[in-house]
Amino acid sequence: MVRVLLMKNYFLFGLLLASVWIVSCNKDNEGDLSAIDYNPTRYTPVLPAHFPVLISPSDNPLTYEGINLGRHLFFDPILSADSSMSCASCHLPQHAFSDPKPTSPGIDGRFGKRNSMSLINVGFVRSGLFWDGRVRSLEEQALLPVEDPIELHNTWPNVIEKLKAHPKYPKMFREAFGISKKDQITKELAAKAIAQFERIIISKDSKFDRVMEGKEKFNDFELIGFGLYFDDDPDLPDSECGHCHNAPLATSDDFFNNGLQASPTLLDFRDKGRGMVTMSVSDNGKFRAPTLRNIKFSAPYMHDGSLATLDDVIAHYNSGGKKSPNADPLLHPLGLDPFYIECLKAFIDTFTDTLFFKNPELQNPFR
Repeated sequence: MVRVLLMKNYFLFGLLLASVWIVSCNKDNEGDLSAIDYNPTRYTPVLPAHFPVLISPSDNPLTYEGINLGRHLFFDPILSADSSMSCASCHLPQHAFSDPKPTSPGIDGRFGKRNSMSLINVGFVRSGLFWDGRVRSLEEQALLPVEDPIELHNTWPNVIEKLKAHPKYPKMFREAFGISKKDQITKELAAKAIAQFERIIISKDSKFDRVMEGKEKFNDFELIGFGLYFDDDPDLPDSECGHCHNAPLATSDDFFNNGLQASPTLLDFRDKGRGMVTMSVSDNGKFRAPTLRNIKFSAPYMHDGSLATLDDVIAHYNSGGKKSPNADPLLHPLGLDPFYIECLKAFIDTFTDTLFFKNPELQNPFR
């Protein structure tokens, strides 16, 4: 009788161990992604001959799978603490991936102090991102809004848990980066995917581009505007635009004091801009020169969104700007009359790229 009871107990104990083992195995298998095919396809953007080369980091080459994952993450409010906002909430595609508000509110209704800069051709930037150039790469930049208390006000550990529990994202991370388990999803991989998507936000088919390629010609007003913009016609006044917004990207990838803020000394700027990054007082009041591509869709303008229209911007420069010790030396009263202003606007409008808005690779995947 004792032997029977012992055998019965051993049997029950064995069943218990087997159950624990099965449950443990099932738990491990739940996170296993290795059965999903990993065969990423390289993505090579087709660029006009007059464009610079688009360079990606060696550890984050462009792939269709990475871009697709990044596009989903960019438009998904899952990144915010209350799932109410996404990257696209402040970088709206229909507004050239910028915000029509002077400054953007985050999930708590708090406003930042700077305008959301257009992301058009952001992949070509080399001198530092944001208005003040405080980060060097798109991969680094993509990490910051999630944990910014004024923006998405979340934590990356919380985001990663939501991504691991999501019905689709683990598979997409596997296809993009070859991870074998859900636990290998990281904020760094998420940032890499978002960076890949941002690198293909490219405007390349404006009238300006078609003229550069010999496919079209400027009309008379645009041609006068071209001479004003690039200061290359001795019979026309100089508008000084092309120094900070040069061809072909309509930006010089540099930082300038454009006379927007009056400041009696280098220490009195209300927003010190680049100077807060370099810690050099000579950089106080300097900000990145944004691209003028699709500029008609990215109002309001300037780092603080203080100028509502392109006419306001031209009036600012035509006046010579406000005074400060390190105002750019090219700032001076331009003396442009209404005719020249209209010609200048006609040329700037040749940077408009309407096909950009129809590119399916840039659309919200949830619509």
